[in-house]
This record gives sequence, C-alpha cells and structure tokens, in this order.
Amino acid sequence: MMREHNRMLTRVDLQLVAGMIDPGSRVLDVGSGDGTLLDHLVNEKKVDGRGLEISTAGVNACVSAGLSVIQGNADTDLAAYPDQAFDYVILSQTLQTMHAPREALTQLLRIGRRAIVSFPNFGHWRVRLNLLVRGRMPYNETLPHEWYDTPNIHLCTIRDFIVLCDELGITIERSIALDAAGNQRRIRTGLFMANLLGEQAVFLLRRH
Repeated sequence: MMREHNRMLTRVDLQLVAGMIDPGSRVLDVGSGDGTLLDHLVNEKKVDGRGLEISTAGVNACVSAGLSVIQGNADTDLAAYPDQAFDYVILSQTLQTMHAPREALTQLLRIGRRAIVSFPNFGHWRVRLNLLVRGRMPYNETLPHEWYDTPNIHLCTIRDFIVLCDELGITIERSIALDAAGNQRRIRTGLFMANLLGEQAVFLLRRH
C-alpha cells in the first residue's frame, strides 16, 4: 500500500510538473528522490510510473512505498533505455547536478515523447545581487548549499536553458517561472522579467 502522506504535493513546482502529465501515461521519473512525485502520479493520475534514483536511501524509500524505482546514475544509465519508451520523462531539480546536461536533454527526448525539466534559476535577482554586492556564491532555500559542498555543478539561467534548447532543436511547449511565493510567470511572453524574478523554472519539451 502507498504511503498516504506522499499523495499530497506541497511543493508548487511538483504540482506544476504533475499538472503537465496526462492520466494513464507512461512516465519515467529521473532523480526520484523519496518518491513523492512518482507516488502522487501513480495514485492520482494512474500513470505507469518508473523511477531512476542514485541514492540508496531514496531507492529504499521508493521501494518501501511500492514504487518501481531502480538505483542508477542518470549521467550514464539513461543510454540503456530504448527509444520512445515513455510518454513523459521527468528531470526535476536534477539537471544542475549532472555532469553532461546537454547530453542528458538529448537522452530525455530520445527516451520519451516529451520531457519535463525543472531547475533553480541562477539568473534570479537575489543571486545577481549576492555576487555583485557581497562577492559570494548564493545561499538560499532554492540553493541551500555552500559552494564547497553543493551537488550543483552546472548552474544556469532560464535564458541559458532556452538557448540550449534552441541549439538542440528542442521545442518548448510550456515554460513557467516560479518566485519564492510560488507565483507563476510565463517565460516565453516575458523572458527578461521571468529570468530576473523566477527562483526556479519548469519546462515542457518535445522534439521538433
């Protein structure tokens, strides 16, 4: 039986991700964590859900909840999945931790018909101000690590990500920026303000 507390999504970014997925879809959640999102999708949207998670603790939590999650490294193991095996592949708050994010995006859209990617926005005004005034790397709720122990190795801005999608021939179907209060702002209709005010971003992607 699934754990009851995992069925409610309290994080706005995960609610937004879940809202982009059609009921009954085939879903791969890359970087499943403790299975909060995948649990919700399996129970509330009746998806055929699978997960890939690098940490032993995360895999154990997912398996204990009855979720189909295996241990693996997204940097190397995505290549083992067959083409178009899923309707959606989710990469939530994980892109910035990967050694080869460009290759990861290519793999996501090889494996799935669509990909949903979210990440912290390094172009947020507080991050810029921290660097300009204090001369220090940012430390906040979205980036809760010091520079010397952060898992984030490829931080980017919303604008950087859009440029990469254009280079790879990826179509952006939806793009939403979220501020600290969870307020949503469409990115494509106001890129400058979204890049300045958004603490994190969520993108729905597909191949041309």
